Amino acid sequence: MKRRGFALYITLYKRLIDTLDMEPKSTMDMVLIPNMDTIDIVLGSSEKGNVVPSAKPRKKTMTSVYLKYFETAPDGKTRRCKFCGQSYSIATATGNLGRHLSNRHPGYDKTGENVTSSAPQPSATPTVIKKPQQQGRAPQVDYDHLNWLLIKWLILATLPPSTLEEKWLANSFKFLNPSIQLWPGEKYKAVFREVFRSMREDVRASLEQVSSKVSIALDFWTSYEQIFYMSITCQWIDENWSFRKVLLDICQVPYPCTGSEIYNSLVKVLKMYNIENKVLSCTHDNSQNAIHACHALKEDLDGQKMGPFCFIPCAARTLSLIIDDALRTTKPIIAKVREFVQELNASLDISEDFIQLATAYKEGSWQFPLDASARWSGSYQMLDLVQKAGKSMDVVVRKNEEMLGNRMLLNTAEKNVVNIVHNYLEPFYKVISEICVNTPPTIGMVIVYMDHISDTITTRQPPDWLKNPAEDMAKKLRSYNNQVCNIFIYMTAILDPRIKCELIPESLNSENYLEEARAHFVRNYYTTPFSSMTSGYSSQDIEDGGAVSFAEEIARKKRRASMSNATDELTQYLSESPAPTKTDVLEWWKVNSTRYPRLSAMARDFLAVQATSVKPDELFWSKGDEIDKQRFCMPHDSTQAILCIKSWTQGGLKLKYKSTEIDYERLMEMAAAAAADISSAGIDKKQK
Repeated sequence: MKRRGFALYITLYKRLIDTLDMEPKSTMDMVLIPNMDTIDIVLGSSEKGNVVPSAKPRKKTMTSVYLKYFETAPDGKTRRCKFCGQSYSIATATGNLGRHLSNRHPGYDKTGENVTSSAPQPSATPTVIKKPQQQGRAPQVDYDHLNWLLIKWLILATLPPSTLEEKWLANSFKFLNPSIQLWPGEKYKAVFREVFRSMREDVRASLEQVSSKVSIALDFWTSYEQIFYMSITCQWIDENWSFRKVLLDICQVPYPCTGSEIYNSLVKVLKMYNIENKVLSCTHDNSQNAIHACHALKEDLDGQKMGPFCFIPCAARTLSLIIDDALRTTKPIIAKVREFVQELNASLDISEDFIQLATAYKEGSWQFPLDASARWSGSYQMLDLVQKAGKSMDVVVRKNEEMLGNRMLLNTAEKNVVNIVHNYLEPFYKVISEICVNTPPTIGMVIVYMDHISDTITTRQPPDWLKNPAEDMAKKLRSYNNQVCNIFIYMTAILDPRIKCELIPESLNSENYLEEARAHFVRNYYTTPFSSMTSGYSSQDIEDGGAVSFAEEIARKKRRASMSNATDELTQYLSESPAPTKTDVLEWWKVNSTRYPRLSAMARDFLAVQATSVKPDELFWSKGDEIDKQRFCMPHDSTQAILCIKSWTQGGLKLKYKSTEIDYERLMEMAAAAAADISSAGIDKKQK
């Protein structure tokens, strides 16, 4: 009976091993988590992980060929499989070790001597061909599928490949399935580098098809490694009158990160994408080094006669600096309120108490968690809370004095300061909200908003304690206006059908600008259908009265007629009333481009000029905290590839490895189907 029971136990053991036999083949069904209900897995435990029945060890020297695939623990009590990490007692027979290798790792004898890194090499694409499952065996997994899904996760979460090398994350995978094999970190990095190169070629190809001028924007930050980075984005308007925006590169600016280094890095990227002759404008982050780099680029482009080029400061960063001046005197008060809000967010009881009190006192409806960030959105909410729900705040603090203390209570003078600053900054709040919602805001409308802020600062009479900050605010705003007061920004503004000449701010409405704009339009945007009839004579020869044929005289007459028609387009456009402020600018031009064929070409160029170097909502709202954290924490060997690939995929480009797109939708469909099969199989087993 004992021998019969032992044989039955061995049979059951073999069946369990068969269920864990998950050979990685590229044509197998993709199943991320196979059915493991039949056995408990505890990593690193020889008692629970080893299901071989206890037996006396054979008295022979352990020189089996299987031993080279196992490593002995320092304590000499267990052996660990080099492939999957399964532990066995040191007394386990080599035959059992061989059965483990045969059932769990078929083909192990073909791996060679080096089995310390057993993860499969990344293939060009994860195979998605389905193969019928063999009866009586568990669904099998293609480890390339799993690793490609992990790559997508790293991209979306903005995490470096080293994340997957974390011990306990790997142990979590092993707990679900001890035979799961992740690529080593270096292989992930190699895949990311290749994906980056492949997708960059697609970006380059798309830019080659752009027929209009493009606008670029520069943004800068420093990582935890004290590496100075510059992001370069490109924006244009396509033939269908849609804004197109793409990240060109994330590049390291060499030390000492001066204007010269920024200029050299920028030119390198523009030449790589072959767009240096298409750039119309550059929006920078207001730093002096960026200004010097843009000035050098303008001199370079002017010297090569590449066409007009201008550079302007970021309106959003200018507003942010102005607001910092306004909040300067109230920062200690805002810090108190922020501490109170953090306590509200952390305690459900206190927040519910506050909501009930605010309702009873008719002090508004508040949604938790409140924004307690140090950005503009959070700071303004602190002011808003004191002004609108000051009574509820006081009652909650006094009611929870033992936990909160009385340091968060505001006296009458502090509340008065908050009310004054809140009212003073209300126009700023409205402007910033408009800029963040209307994405991307045209430079013309942003100029109108900035003019409104200028009026707010100059016409209001602040109290004495706010006069010095107000003077600093006005100084920064004058600096911005001086930098954007040029013919290119003027042309961009009047080509916004909501603005034209009627809403142009006085600071930008120079008497000569309109005539200069008209001359630029005629010089660069009128075309003649007879340009091929010059018979080798240049336009300069004709204008100088050189000897020409009778046909050339006719062509010259036609050119003059075209010039007159082109001028009439601008005159007719400006003579009409501005469109309503809610008008979609690009939709307006799409509809009216047949009326103004030449002027619409100019509008496509100039309306792409970016008003900000960074998305306004990322600068002013709390979502920018997460972006800053990701940038700061990203290691140098992953920053360029991860951030660029993420931006490109979010912009609609397919993730590509070499010349093949990775079909993630298909992979996810297969994963869902496989998970359903596993779930169904588990239900059937329980019913049986």
